[in-house]
Amino acid sequence: MQAFQAAWAAVCKLGASTVLVPSELEFLVGPISFSGPNCKPNILFQLEGTILAPTNAKAWGSGLLQWLEFTKLSGLSIQGSGTINGRGQQWWTYSDPNDDEDDDKQYNEELERMPRVKPTALRLYGSSNVVVAGITIVNSSQCHLKFDNCQGVLVHDLTISSPENSLNTDGIHLQNSKDVSIHHTNLACGDDCISIQTGCSNIYIHNVNCGPGHGISIGGLGRDNTKACVSNVTVRDVNMFRTMTGVRIKTWQGGIGLVQDIRFSNIQVSEVQTPIMIDQFYCDKRTCTNQTTAVAVSGVQYENIRGTFTIKPLHFACSDSSPCSGITLTGVQLKPVQIAHYHLNNPFCWQAFGELFTPTIPPIACLQIGKPAGNNLQSYHDIC
Repeated sequence: MQAFQAAWAAVCKLGASTVLVPSELEFLVGPISFSGPNCKPNILFQLEGTILAPTNAKAWGSGLLQWLEFTKLSGLSIQGSGTINGRGQQWWTYSDPNDDEDDDKQYNEELERMPRVKPTALRLYGSSNVVVAGITIVNSSQCHLKFDNCQGVLVHDLTISSPENSLNTDGIHLQNSKDVSIHHTNLACGDDCISIQTGCSNIYIHNVNCGPGHGISIGGLGRDNTKACVSNVTVRDVNMFRTMTGVRIKTWQGGIGLVQDIRFSNIQVSEVQTPIMIDQFYCDKRTCTNQTTAVAVSGVQYENIRGTFTIKPLHFACSDSSPCSGITLTGVQLKPVQIAHYHLNNPFCWQAFGELFTPTIPPIACLQIGKPAGNNLQSYHDIC
């Protein structure tokens, strides 16, 4: 820990310098912040060895939002062939059926001692022109890689991995970040492979493998009646295997704002529960209060979404007061996988308007052709 702090203090003063985490070595590092804003630009964090998170509750105090944090930096690069291991098993609420009872008891006692607030493994905040490349991030207790309030982000050739039943372990989480490119990356986790939240624009994701996980999601947006704005997102050339959803937009009732100019193209799905989804009634609790306002969804293109599903090919559940508009579908071919314990459903649409540019498999007769009556997007544009 102290070695990392000393190395960072040195490169911070110099700029255009390298912190090297050497190969074939493991480093146990507690929660740490590598922070600017007084650091000189263009620092390289060269990760070749392995960084391990503490597994004792004492290291985390009452709980922290992040473990390794880089803040307010310009021109930062985190790259190499090394590994960040969050060792999040202590927080996960699954048990191994192969364990005997004594092991389960010991595991549960340790689980109770860990704080409720779970840290993100690697977080970059308030930074510009940043690169994260080549490294592996495994077994985070919560989100693996998060970008908050960043501009000019490049992520490529990453491997992110945690078990399918590790709760809330998003792969990459974007919030209030602009001009982001993510490509040639493998993501397997217990939540969204990539999560795009409010304040994001100019997001370009391509050549990504996702699964297991919950797919690639925009949202949930508008929670607790907040404003949410997301625009100009392209997701293309993606493979999804045994994910919960494929490409999804999810918003809470009661929010305001706008999701617009979204393109999902060349998405190959295999045994995905619901490959295409817009859900403006998103709720992660048992019950949520019905509310009239909604984050509007407009201008969503689906092109060449193909493969197999296990529950439903498409689900468009849009708001009565703010119907989804400008939805277009081209080259959608989704076929069911006959699995005994799944009940297959037809495409579902509610207050969803747009156009079918080509016939779809299966036929999506529920999409309403044209525009919703009296739907005025200008007010949403003004808000965002």
